[in-house]
Amino acid sequence: MKRLTRKEEEVMHLFWQHGAMFVRELVALYPDPKPHFNTLSTMVRSLEAKGYLAHTPYGNTYQYYAVVSETEHGGTTIKGAVSRYFENSYLTAVSALVKEEKISVDELKQLIEQIEKGSN
Repeated sequence: MKRLTRKEEEVMHLFWQHGAMFVRELVALYPDPKPHFNTLSTMVRSLEAKGYLAHTPYGNTYQYYAVVSETEHGGTTIKGAVSRYFENSYLTAVSALVKEEKISVDELKQLIEQIEKGSN
């Protein structure tokens, strides 16, 4: 699955939150200053080309909907980050989180306990 730009992720979050919609509905969800209709239309078509969205035709317009869930995208994002920055080692990634105090040793122990309970 291809990576998304920050702006594309913003658009996808709107689809994940609101479901299927037309580009004009997407424009309405944006705060001011709203992006131009054509700008969002181009982004939506790009997201469709990347496999994140699909559409249903209604006359001469399309209603777009997400075909990749937020959970699927999150897993891909994490996998990509671990691959790029931690030599594909989840152990190295978790170790970096502990070293940088983003997760405490106690939280890590709780996580291990949760995993062990879930696997029994």
